[in-house]
Amino acid sequence: MTSIDLSNRRVAIIGGGPAGLMAAEVIARAGAAVTIFERMPSIGRKLLMAGRGGLNLTHSEPIERFTARYGAAADWLGPLLHAFPPQALIAWCEELGQPTFVGTSGRVFPKAMKASPLLRAWLARLNELRVRIVTRAQWTGWNADRALTFADGTNFAADATVLALGGASWPRLGSDGSWPALLPDIEITSLRPANCGFIVPWSEVFQGRHAGTPLKRIALTFAGQTVRGEAMITAQGIEGGAVYALSAPIREAIAQHGQARVYIDLLPDITVEALAKKLEAPRGSASMSNYLRKQANLPPVAIGLVQEALHAGDTPALAELIKGVRVRLTAPFGLARAISTAGGIALGEIDGRLMLRRRSGLFVAGEMLDWEAPTGGYLLQGCMATGVAAGRGVTGWLSETHAD
Repeated sequence: MTSIDLSNRRVAIIGGGPAGLMAAEVIARAGAAVTIFERMPSIGRKLLMAGRGGLNLTHSEPIERFTARYGAAADWLGPLLHAFPPQALIAWCEELGQPTFVGTSGRVFPKAMKASPLLRAWLARLNELRVRIVTRAQWTGWNADRALTFADGTNFAADATVLALGGASWPRLGSDGSWPALLPDIEITSLRPANCGFIVPWSEVFQGRHAGTPLKRIALTFAGQTVRGEAMITAQGIEGGAVYALSAPIREAIAQHGQARVYIDLLPDITVEALAKKLEAPRGSASMSNYLRKQANLPPVAIGLVQEALHAGDTPALAELIKGVRVRLTAPFGLARAISTAGGIALGEIDGRLMLRRRSGLFVAGEMLDWEAPTGGYLLQGCMATGVAAGRGVTGWLSETHAD
């Protein structure tokens, strides 16, 4: 909060997702007049989509471990996450009348297990703060007088602006990744899929039999990292939680080498020695499928993966193969299918309060910035923390440069 009267200052927020809404709340509380411009017919569409799976708000792990989840961006995001940590997000949610709980995995959810009650309460709060919301407003840049321009021909003169236009995943929800064209003088790391699935050249037989089938209770290993969880076989390849957790290094390996090989442990709760003992029983006249079903208790999709590997010429001992089926990934699924986006405005283009160094009074927040994080609450927390930071940056800058 600032002691300077900002009531006669106009601030524009471009983008009505979590980062933009949070920036709007912070700025409106400081007294400035805030208008949110959203290109879609309604606000918070991607937040509502995330809520279909329970709305994972954040994670309860210690802040040092939490911050490390952001990888290469942890150094610059760390101070923002400490300034608005998971505990602050939980308190904010509960102040809106949405109590939370911590799941067995440490993930934090609203008890309602959906986003719509939270979004309704949030929009009601913004209305109380006199935040104006304009939908179907396609931002197109600036005019000669540096006023914001929109596709319908209207202009808006703002004392400060926050861009919160998102990345490029799920473009039908509003964030289509077209905004780099409006910032031609700003260094932008190419937008790439994050938390995504990957293309696998399955055989026609495997694809026909198992596309759409989940792989449950597996462990996935790539480059020395192992993640337990689930995956989903698709006609094009493989996706799901275990895959998403390793998607960043897999994506970079494919970019460098043209492919990546991962290893799937189909029975992570049993040692290779114990499994080998189970497989000592003679196969006799049983088919490989029946033998694996009876001796190893493998489901049909797991048996299909073993057979894929055998047909591809993998010849380790059967127990070793089951404990590490090798799968070749050739490309990530496209941005339209990814959960989130890597890349964005380069760190060197912004200062510590998220203002563009080359554009005084222009701030950025959310997935527009060059960071990525795994699923598990880290994505939403990162967007909210950058929204808070941009909002505080705006109020501080307005106080410094527009003091009466």
